[in-house]
Amino acid sequence: MNEPSVVAISILDNKILAVGNLAKEMIGRTPDSIIVSKPLVDGAIADYRVTGAMLRYFIKKAGGFLSFIKPEVLVSVPAGITSTEKRAVIEAALNAGAKAVYLVKEPVLAAIGAKIPINSPAGNMILNIGGGTTEVAVISLGGIVSWESVRIGGNKLDVAIVEYVKKEHGLAIGERTAELIKISIGTATREANEEKINIRGRDLATGYPKTIEITSNEVNEAISENLREIVQIIKGVLERTPPELCSDIMDKGIHISGGGALLKNMAKLITKVTGVPAQIADDPMFCVARGTGIVLENLDVYKKNVLAKR
Repeated sequence: MNEPSVVAISILDNKILAVGNLAKEMIGRTPDSIIVSKPLVDGAIADYRVTGAMLRYFIKKAGGFLSFIKPEVLVSVPAGITSTEKRAVIEAALNAGAKAVYLVKEPVLAAIGAKIPINSPAGNMILNIGGGTTEVAVISLGGIVSWESVRIGGNKLDVAIVEYVKKEHGLAIGERTAELIKISIGTATREANEEKINIRGRDLATGYPKTIEITSNEVNEAISENLREIVQIIKGVLERTPPELCSDIMDKGIHISGGGALLKNMAKLITKVTGVPAQIADDPMFCVARGTGIVLENLDVYKKNVLAKR
């Protein structure tokens, strides 16, 4: 399953109308009686009740005809998760119908999903750019040696594009249009041959619909501040990493996973700024999900990475 964490709720009777892809289709298009909620903000639970309903839907859908059996559930959590946030995730999953809940830190799962041998006595650096958070970690002998997390991800890049288009072009666009711009022509570095895309929105001066052209270098300008912060945390982690592991990282490079890895020239930007070779993992969008599946099937092998069991 690959669905966004979005839930549509009817205000009139407080009922869940849609979850995942169906709810995402409703963003920016609902009447006053329906609100579209994103119950996870910056990688943590912001709305406990809605998160529970969303998990129930996902567990039921993933279980298929076996949905009456209570499953074991493994949840990926940010490396910097607090004990309160940890408890909230466990409770939400148990209330959604899980028999047992295991938590594993996201960078570890991303590394496993990217086929990095995390148990070897060598330093491997993983950069995981998700929707709500970006995390960098150096992993050796199955554990995290140094890490840093910033609450910037794909969602913040979308917001930055919305703000840029509003300020520079006087056009109001929604986050779905911003995401389309980012996916179509977004770039992490400036380009000599610019790509262009026509977008529609509401002219803030007249209130009428209007079409404008936006270029890839404009998108780069819109998201450059956020990208700078991502590069900064890589620098911070490298500064705290033991020299032996740093030399391993220079040999093997930085592995980039998560949806943000799909942004054009992402590896090029990181290599240029840090001087460390960077490469995109295979199928980066699903590294964490793949890693989660591998750990759940081999709990004994990865038991020291499992944070909590309930």
